[in-house]
Amino acid sequence: MRIFGLAALPLLLLAGCDGAPDNKKLAETEAKQSRDAANNGRIECALEGAKLFDRTCTVQEMSGDGGTILVVGRGDVGYRRLQITTDGRGVVSADGAEQATVTIIGEGMIEVAIGADKYRLPADTGGVD
Repeated sequence: MRIFGLAALPLLLLAGCDGAPDNKKLAETEAKQSRDAANNGRIECALEGAKLFDRTCTVQEMSGDGGTILVVGRGDVGYRRLQITTDGRGVVSADGAEQATVTIIGEGMIEVAIGADKYRLPADTGGVD
């Protein structure tokens, strides 16, 4: 009888859950984790045409005469410099060699593509989803 009682416990626990995740809550949690990681100097990136993102890139903010520059580290393969703009574009390539393309991917998050590299950065997106 005890074995049956213990075996039925997981079924009773599962019966109390509807099993459907709250996608909005998951997205909010993921965005918060990304912002927190960026605040700790880590961002998600997909380098050299990779399809999957991982949190291996670093970001540092520097202030100068021309405004704020983000130095995005690419692991052991160098870095990129991004100029934060005030005209609504988000960021532009500060190096000038390759153009940065910015896409809003969610509230508070942008994706910056430069060449074959992509970076996800927290940003003020004005509440746009």
